[in-house]
Amino acid sequence: MAITLTEAAARHVGRYLTRRGKGIGVRLGVKTTGCSGLAYKLEYVDSVEAEDIVFESHGVKVLIDPKSLAYIDGTELDFVREGLNEGFKFHNPNERDRCGCGESFRI
Repeated sequence: MAITLTEAAARHVGRYLTRRGKGIGVRLGVKTTGCSGLAYKLEYVDSVEAEDIVFESHGVKVLIDPKSLAYIDGTELDFVREGLNEGFKFHNPNERDRCGCGESFRI
């Protein structure tokens, strides 16, 4: 499988990298935290690490560390605007439950 970005997410990342003046894409991973056990972490990156698994979607590189891939394989990252709020939304087919506050998930 793969990690993909929607066109909206790719546009947002591209605009941010342009404003930032550097960067090659985003790194997506998971960390242990919260009510349900796992939380997504997302950061802009300037270089590929030796252990990174690299996917490309709509011209944007998505880097994944091998330990996180088992939890997020098949995930689609979207960028949405809902009312006054905007942000990334994760569509992860491995997710079985999400905590009430939306900060963490369980597979």
